Amino acid sequence: MVVRWYFPRTVTRSLRFGDSGWLRPTVDSRGPNPGAHTSHQPGFATGYQPRRPGPDHRFNELRTGSLGPQPAYVLLEDGNWFAGTASHEFAPTPGEVVFTTNLSGYQEVFTDPSYLGQIVVMTAPMIGNYGVNDHDIESASKKPQVSGIVVRELSKTHSSWRAQRGLDEWLNEEGIPALEEIDTRKLARHIRSAGAMKGVVALGSQPDDQVRDVLQRSPSMRGLDLASKATVTSEKVVKSKSPVKHRIVAYDFGMKQNILRLLTAANCEVTVVPAQTTASRVKELEPDGVFLSNGPGDPSAVEYAIPEIRTLADSGLPMFGICLGHQLLALAFGAETRKLSYGHRGGNHPVRDLSDGKVLITSQNHGFAVEGTQKVVPGANSLEVTHLNLNDHTVEGVRHRELPVFAVQYHPEAAPGPHDARDHFEEFLQTLDTQ
Repeated sequence: MVVRWYFPRTVTRSLRFGDSGWLRPTVDSRGPNPGAHTSHQPGFATGYQPRRPGPDHRFNELRTGSLGPQPAYVLLEDGNWFAGTASHEFAPTPGEVVFTTNLSGYQEVFTDPSYLGQIVVMTAPMIGNYGVNDHDIESASKKPQVSGIVVRELSKTHSSWRAQRGLDEWLNEEGIPALEEIDTRKLARHIRSAGAMKGVVALGSQPDDQVRDVLQRSPSMRGLDLASKATVTSEKVVKSKSPVKHRIVAYDFGMKQNILRLLTAANCEVTVVPAQTTASRVKELEPDGVFLSNGPGDPSAVEYAIPEIRTLADSGLPMFGICLGHQLLALAFGAETRKLSYGHRGGNHPVRDLSDGKVLITSQNHGFAVEGTQKVVPGANSLEVTHLNLNDHTVEGVRHRELPVFAVQYHPEAAPGPHDARDHFEEFLQTLDTQ
């Protein structure tokens, strides 16, 4: 026997937990408040209406630590804007508006230096339900790297034995604008159709000239060197707790900390160097190999690093690159890069290993790609394609035909994401053993 529950149209299709733990019904927009939902107002067309401040603000004080949510919005470069709310004050903040499909790992996303200069839309409907801690931070500065975040619902309560505080509290402490009650599904679909573009998050019920001026004056991601801003300012050595087996120099273009954790766990001593470090300085450090990290911005704008990478590769040093490092290595051997329409960001991107046909589910975060096909990288005959994206057939990995040099576009270190590609680190270490 099948039992079905039917509710009047004026009753919500969903129930939500308030901070007190009680289920709180919401009102269908077609009921007592008909016509409240428009294309520029928050809420689902299916009837969800966010709670607004009313005469009694006690619930909002519990929920946000303020007098309640204020109107806020995301304004895009093409003139479209999406209304929502914000619980804390912030100035109009520009950035490239992108989306990620990660269902969890939001703290790693927000602290990933590859997201520098970007406003990140989370497509998962609720963010923050397990809080934040000091161990899942991926930036060397221990700070968030995003310009702002946009979510459907920002959980004001959290439950996890690892949590040290709430996401909302942490973002407010760090001064990161957080917009919620945005129709993130609609926003993500728009970006997917129109492409990632400049945008600005601001308080208010609708865009004004001042906010539009902030947006107009903000830089485009094309031609923007952000690696010089994301990198360390001086050399630092990260040692293994076990006897050192290999010494590696790691170029920091915006490196995630999980890369260092994996290398030191494999008994490597890692000297992290700034993005502008010369090849001659690297050789003075006498490493067994060179690592090229991930990072933000347009790879073609990191002109200072490209000849240094080529010099080090030609010297015979084993080299392994990830993400921006992959793009810079390809540029060093004559390839070209291009900006993708909306990029690859999330933890579920399928990549085929062309050597054996194996498919890896990978973590990705990039807006540029190396020009090429399954068979060739134009301008770089010395490189062969090793991995291909199964969604759009972009190049996901290259290897030099003679030198001990290879790179991948995705993130084998994950954090967050699957571990299918973690063997690339072992491959790099085996290369060091044979040199």
